Formats: sequence, C-alpha cells, structure tokens
Amino acid sequence: MNKNHAFQWTFLHPRYWGIWLFVALLWLIVQLPYGWQMNLGRGIGRLFLRLSRKRRYPIAAKNISLCFPELSPEQQSELLEKHFENLGVTLIETGFAWWGSAARIQALGTVEGLEHLQAAQSRGKGVILFSAHYTTLEIGLRFSVMQALIHFAYRAHENPLLDYLIISNRNLHSGGGIRRDNIRQMIKALRQNKAVWFAPDQNSGEGIFAPFFGVMAATNNATVRLAKMTGAAIVPYSSCRLPNNQGYKVEFLPALEDFPSGDMFEDVSRLNQIIETTIRQAPEQYLWVHRRFKDRPEGEARFY
Repeated sequence: MNKNHAFQWTFLHPRYWGIWLFVALLWLIVQLPYGWQMNLGRGIGRLFLRLSRKRRYPIAAKNISLCFPELSPEQQSELLEKHFENLGVTLIETGFAWWGSAARIQALGTVEGLEHLQAAQSRGKGVILFSAHYTTLEIGLRFSVMQALIHFAYRAHENPLLDYLIISNRNLHSGGGIRRDNIRQMIKALRQNKAVWFAPDQNSGEGIFAPFFGVMAATNNATVRLAKMTGAAIVPYSSCRLPNNQGYKVEFLPALEDFPSGDMFEDVSRLNQIIETTIRQAPEQYLWVHRRFKDRPEGEARFY
C-alpha cells in the first residue's frame, strides 16, 4: 500500500504558495461549526456557477440534459445550480474529512449495511467496495475507514503538491492508497482478503462502451477483470449528504451474486445501472462537471 507520499522541500517553492495559503484558510474554516461550513460551501458553489463557464457549459449542463431528458429546461437548470452548490460544499468538506476529529465526524453519520461488508470479507477473497465519483467522495471515504480497514484506489494528480496533500491526508485514516494503474498491487491486496475502495466510473479511454442513463459511455471494465482474477466480492457502496445540514448517510449493499457472469458487456452494464440507481437518489451530488461522455462510439459526434 502506498504509505510513502513524503514531503518534498520543493513544495515550499513560491509557485506553491497559493496552494499553501488555501490549505491554511481551509484548516481555519474546518474549525467553524458544521452548519457554517456547509452554508459557506454552498455560497462558494454559487460563485463557481457564475465563474466556471467551461465546466458549466457545455460539460455539466450537457451531462444533465443527456441523463435527465425527462426534466424540463427549468428543472435541468435548477439541478445544475444545486450541483454547483454541492461542489462548493465538497471543497469545504474535503478539509473536514481530512482534519475533523473522529468524534465530530461520527456524530454526523448514519451507516447502513455494514453487515454486508463484513459478510463479504468473511468469504476470504477480498472485497471491492464499488463506488463512484459522488461529491461526497472524501467524507464518504472517511466514514468508511471508521467502520473497517479499507484501502483506496487512486489516480495520481498532475500537481505534485496536491497529490501529496490528497494521498497523505487520506493515508492518515485509511489502510493506504493503491495507484489505480498498479493492477499487480491491487490483486495482491485482494488476495490478502483486504477491502479496496474503487470508483471506476469516469471516462478514462479504457474499457468498453455500455449504457449509462441510456447513453453509451466508455466504461472501465477493471472491476469485472479484478473480480474474475481474484474471486473478490463486489460490495456496492455509496454516501450522500442529508438535507438541512443533518449530516450523511453511508450505505453498504449486499455483495453481487453471480458476478462476473462471463459476459463483459452485461457485467459492465450491471455496474453502470447500480451507479445510476444511486445517482437518482440525489442527482445533484454526482460529479457532473466530468466529461463522462467524452469518448464516443465510432461514427458518433462528440458532445463537448
């Protein structure tokens, strides 16, 4: 497991001072009452909505229109605004997940279905905590590692300081990180009956095309391949914010049965359907600013 994200003296170079200033400000905000943090986050999100034209249009707005064609233009616009509010909350919440005390965080969470994770791990072949890029990613991971020893798969950030901050702070509370492209290490962890948090829902240029909200999307098939190679159980996992600053709900679902089936397209489609069902429970909390439909099947026009 990657526990060796060490501090480098080059991180003190002036080009990183802006990031350090933001980190210091974020740490101060985390000391505020939880309700104040959430209200501030929503305010920041509304500012993002006005300033982030590239992420708002065509990316987030296009994703929402593709996935929720049944909504009127006014309803889609309202969902877009709520999504950006949640993005702002995510920014503040990341600091809360990293530096908030266990007692303070635990008081805000409701965990359901932990017995499903325990039952899956009792099989002795490892567990893939199958998740997605919800805007509650950081706080959800913190809640998860408070329930069991969990490792997390990650993709290295292009900015070395941000990569150091993200991984080193996650490592404070978890079993450690595994680079998403380090398949050998991931297989080793699963064969040692460890639980690995995995969110393969983004467009990475790998895998196969499968339906996602009725639209063909390039879908990573690593979950299926890992399950086939190791016999690991697939436990769907999600987290969401509750309304009115009431905290969070974290949910572990029963391990998938008859998986993998041997039909890659059917298996990947089944995983996409699980994510879709979870998203529909709180659509504003999914990461719509990602180019989920960037790659298109041959002959189809690009969306962005």
